[in-house]
Amino acid sequence: MKQNKSSWRSDFAKIYQDFVNRGELFVPRITIITGLFLIAIGLVGYFGTGMVSWTALIPALFGLPLAILGWIALKEHLRKHAMHAAVMVGLLGFIGAAYSFSKPLRVLLSGQELERPIAAVMQGIMVLTCAIFVGLCVKSFVDARRARARTAE
Repeated sequence: MKQNKSSWRSDFAKIYQDFVNRGELFVPRITIITGLFLIAIGLVGYFGTGMVSWTALIPALFGLPLAILGWIALKEHLRKHAMHAAVMVGLLGFIGAAYSFSKPLRVLLSGQELERPIAAVMQGIMVLTCAIFVGLCVKSFVDARRARARTAE
């Protein structure tokens, strides 16, 4: 049976809302998952390159505070402060990784070969991970503010 576009869109919107509205603990859990993912990326980068440079651990150095802040945010009375701190860590991780990734990106766009391709891949993964995390946090903050405004009316 063929669905019309508006029905498909409403189905997608419902699925999206069900995913996003998993309750108050959704974003703290995403924070913990993001932190653990960045720790894993850092460890894979470090051990995968023969432990040549400690800079491969930079994603892990951002992931550890994210995981800790996510765990702290599971407690309701600490959630707001922990999540604001977590989004700042994520934003700093994004800015730092994006700055570092800009050089390999310019090299790639010029058609040259990368000197350290694994580092460029790890930086790119960190940029994407932190950008998605910050975006989810901002959306959560906006949704929380709107929910508070609705209950205040």
